[in-house]
Amino acid sequence: MSKKDNEQLNTALSKMPQGVAIAWGLVKEPQRGPKRELSIQKIVDSAIAIADEDGLSAVSMSRVAASLGHTAMSLYRYIPSKDDLLLLMQEAVYELKLPEHIDSADWRDNMKYFVWSTISVFRNHPWITDIPISGVPITPNTLRIVDWTLQGLSGFEIGPNFKTGIILLLSNYARACGQLLVDMSRTFQTGKSFGEFTGEDYGRILKELASEEQFPNLHPLLMSGDNSSDDNGMEDLDQEFDFGLELILDGIELRLRRMAESAKLG
Repeated sequence: MSKKDNEQLNTALSKMPQGVAIAWGLVKEPQRGPKRELSIQKIVDSAIAIADEDGLSAVSMSRVAASLGHTAMSLYRYIPSKDDLLLLMQEAVYELKLPEHIDSADWRDNMKYFVWSTISVFRNHPWITDIPISGVPITPNTLRIVDWTLQGLSGFEIGPNFKTGIILLLSNYARACGQLLVDMSRTFQTGKSFGEFTGEDYGRILKELASEEQFPNLHPLLMSGDNSSDDNGMEDLDQEFDFGLELILDGIELRLRRMAESAKLG
């Protein structure tokens, strides 16, 4: 990298959160301190453990520092702010185990792996839903996921915008599924039952309240006695997520087929 390029990179990085530079390994950790007891990795791991146990609201620089036997000020020498810490926590939990070698011919399985791996992040770390999306992927692990997914689509002669559109669609679907999982889990923690969450417990009442005149399309479904699943008899939420994912992939496959046929016709 030339001196000019390096200066431009540093200028661009200066406008980004410090956590981005830390994630890319561009910031050297402090060398001073008793036996180097602290490290960025230890701080991030501790913050994740607290969030997993007590939620994101429980994470503070002082709480993390106390869990490590240090003062909050000592943490700021490694990670400048809580926002930077949250960014690094996100980066850490998105270190997914992605197969090194994938066949683009198995693109549907590749996309399923991407979606279910993303959903697993929400399942294992519910607090991730409390961090809003603030921009495009920019840290190493998130870009690694994008790169892997692009490899899974490499068998199609389609433009970059179409590929990124597919990734965005599937990413949003995975996030929606993850959000629902978290919402359900938090609802159950308040004492509500699955039936209360899904409306199954209110089926009889709805049959009385939702008249055929008011809801001509919904009424037959309510009267069928099957308010929680479709005609295939899905038994759990994961099956419903998979059903929705199959529909999305069917739509993508149809669009790709039409594009290929159109290209042949010129």
